[in-house]
Amino acid sequence: MSSAGVGPQCFIHSRVNAVVYQEILEYFMLPSADKLYGDADFLFQQDLPIARTAKEKEKGAEMPADERAGSAKNTEGREEDEPPRLPSTTGRAARQTHAPQMDHPSSKARKYREEYINYGFTCIVINQKELQGQKKVLIKQTTIPTKAQRASYEVAYLIAQTKKPHNIGETLIKPAAIAMSHVMHGDKLAAELEQVPLSDGTVSRRITEMAQDIKCQLIDRVKKSGRYALQLDESTDVSSTAQLLVFVRYIFEGKLNEEMLFCTQLEGSCTGEDIFNKLDSKLKDEGLSWGECISVCTDGAGAMLGKKKGLKARVLQVAPHLNFTHCIIHREALACKTLNAEFKHVLDTSVKIVNYIKSRPLNTRLFSTLCNEMGSEHKGLLLHTEVRWLSRGNVLRRLYELRDEVRIFLTDQRSPLAEHLSDPDWVTRLAYLSCIFEKLNGLNVSLQGENTNILYLNDKVQAFARKLVRWRERVEMGRIDMFPELEEFMEENALSVNSIKASITAHLQSLLDHFHKYFPEGDAPDQYDWIRSL
Repeated sequence: MSSAGVGPQCFIHSRVNAVVYQEILEYFMLPSADKLYGDADFLFQQDLPIARTAKEKEKGAEMPADERAGSAKNTEGREEDEPPRLPSTTGRAARQTHAPQMDHPSSKARKYREEYINYGFTCIVINQKELQGQKKVLIKQTTIPTKAQRASYEVAYLIAQTKKPHNIGETLIKPAAIAMSHVMHGDKLAAELEQVPLSDGTVSRRITEMAQDIKCQLIDRVKKSGRYALQLDESTDVSSTAQLLVFVRYIFEGKLNEEMLFCTQLEGSCTGEDIFNKLDSKLKDEGLSWGECISVCTDGAGAMLGKKKGLKARVLQVAPHLNFTHCIIHREALACKTLNAEFKHVLDTSVKIVNYIKSRPLNTRLFSTLCNEMGSEHKGLLLHTEVRWLSRGNVLRRLYELRDEVRIFLTDQRSPLAEHLSDPDWVTRLAYLSCIFEKLNGLNVSLQGENTNILYLNDKVQAFARKLVRWRERVEMGRIDMFPELEEFMEENALSVNSIKASITAHLQSLLDHFHKYFPEGDAPDQYDWIRSL
């Protein structure tokens, strides 16, 4: 290998000793040097492996005694720590003579010396004008116009907002923009869009930079606010990974603002100690202090509100002034779960009917075809999910609206579940559950949203509790006009309200009791009513 090129490879099938190495130099290196350099001079450089030193020892043994003595005299004045000379030859003489002998035999264990660096590098002089020209070309190719760079950030922001794959920028957005510009404005403006960088890596880097900038702005605003409140929850996602989600509320420019502070994974167990350690480390990393936190809102899990080992107990140890609150929406969802045995049987049977159709792909396709032929408003049922608070109301309402289609389908499939949809009493209770859960879902949705406060949410809960009292009284009087689907079904089938009045009254009273349990009057924030006038 040389600056003039690379010679042929030499495959060695035996152990390399001095004789073999000499043959390699004679039959491979020298012919290759003739081909690469011709009559020009060149420098041959080699390292000092055992085969080379053994060769020198062997040649030294064959030397006459007087030559060996002369060689020894040449090495008497050399210091012991001086590195040995590397054998080298210059010019055509290198092809006719052997490498010079070593000044002294090498030891078994060679030591590294700084002087070896002098023999391991070569210096190549480059034309300075040519180098400057290449530098200008490189700068020209890597420079992006300011407008193109800003457009790249704008597109990356839209991709992040719509939660699309990062490669959609170069595979769809950019080609579509160029095609539209080419049709509407010509080739000149279309060519300018080619300068916008939208590769997969560029979009990912832009999103990361914008996210980091937003996070820095958020932390800076929270620090300037002086006071902040936290709301957090721990949940397991579809990949069985525990996630801790934390939101922060702070004052900025005289207004309350809510932002997501961070979302992080919880490794191992999810006890109150684990959640506190993760939360505390994250707050310290961002430079936030517990002394500036005034309130923490969580759900009612034992890991959160445990008095001894929960998150509440650990936080109060470092910040006794904090006020812990139980999430109002979570309390409303717990209060709505109450069902007596009669209505619980209707709900369980409804879930079985839905699962019979939705869990089998063939049944799903056949039922969808039936709905199309009957001109139904909906083409399928909804699966029930216990962790989704609005699931029960949506599932029951869809089943009630498609009750005729479901009954026909189950009858064709000879399923015993069809008997329930043919029973007026069972369908009556289904209609009631559909109505009451629709109203409970409406309350749940109204409690959601940004920048709400405990006064506003408590008023809504108390208003719904008063509605429950009024509905119970009207049912006792035999009036069910507040449940339109139930009233319509009973009128169509000439059913009496007395057949279901006792069941509805008992359920409404049970709901009212559970609302009083999770929203006691003693916890009502009446002491903060003066804030309403501000």
